[in-house]
Amino acid sequence: MKIEKIKRPFDTASAAIGLVLTAPLTLLTALLIRATMGRPVLFRQQRAGLGGAVFHVYKFRTMQAGSGPDEERLTRVGRFLRATSIDELPQL
Repeated sequence: MKIEKIKRPFDTASAAIGLVLTAPLTLLTALLIRATMGRPVLFRQQRAGLGGAVFHVYKFRTMQAGSGPDEERLTRVGRFLRATSIDELPQL
C-alpha cells in the first residue's frame, strides 16, 4: 500500500483528535483574552510560504493595540501565552 493513501486519513484523524483535546484550553484562552484585552481575540498575519505563496497565520492576541515597543504592549496574559506557546493553538 502506498504511503500517500495512509497519510491523508492519518493527518485528518490526528488533527481532529488534537482539536477535540485542545478545545477546552482554546475556549478558556479565548475567554481570558476577551476579558483582559477585549476584541479581537485572534491575530492574523500574512506570511510568505513555499515559492513565495502568501498564507495567513492565526494566533491568539498577546499585545494591546497601539504604538510603542512590543515589550511595552505585551500583556501579562500575553507573556504567559507566549511562554507556554498556547498563543499558537489556533494554527492547529
